[in-house]
This record gives sequence, structure tokens and C-alpha cells, in this order.
Amino acid sequence: MDDSAPLLVIVDAANVVGSVPDGWWRDRRGAAERLRDLLAADGVPGRPGPVEVILVVEGAARGVVSVPGVRVESAPGSGDDHMVDLVAAVSGERAVLVVTADRELRRRVTEWGAEVAGPRTVRPT
Repeated sequence: MDDSAPLLVIVDAANVVGSVPDGWWRDRRGAAERLRDLLAADGVPGRPGPVEVILVVEGAARGVVSVPGVRVESAPGSGDDHMVDLVAAVSGERAVLVVTADRELRRRVTEWGAEVAGPRTVRPT
């Protein structure tokens, strides 16, 4: 594992946005954009050093654009499958943190060596 590579943080946008009942369902794309902007401004609290952030969007949030500090990827199908593919692609090469509360996704990415954390890691309620 390359300890000099920045921590890769993959954020499950739908799960993190859905963790706070603030009306996100009326504007899924806008909610994903607000999360992206929060990540760009605040990074990942409690994670010192440089991090690379990928925000994975799906469904109505597809098409949200990247901004400096946050790469946005629109999942071509299942967001969960896309996140697992991202983790698998770098497995053993660098440290990965996946932010989600989805129990099955957590199981799948830890099989590839990723660390997991809940939505409050990046979006305190």
C-alpha cells in the first residue's frame, strides 16, 4: 500500500443526503449539489492530511458536476455497484474510506479492504 497517496474518500451521495429529513426528496439533484459543496468547503472532518473525495451520484442526481476538491461520478447503473468497483480498482494500493450507512454496501467494500464510516462523518445532523 502506498502510504504517500492521499486517503480516497468515496461518498454515497444518496445515502448521506437521505440521512437527514430536510426535504431532499423534492430536489435530489440540488441536495447532491449541496452535499458536494459542503464536502468541497469542509473536506472530511477528523481526517488530517490530503484526501481525494469522490461523490457518487445516481438516479435524479446524475449529471451533478465536479468542483475543485470533489470529483463527482454519475453511476451508470447501481450506485452501490459503482462504489464497489471504485474500491476494487485501488484495493491494496491505497487507503479507502467509504461513507455510507448502507449495511450491504459496507459489507461489500470491507471485503476489498475499505474502511467505512456513517453519514455523520461528513454531514453532521
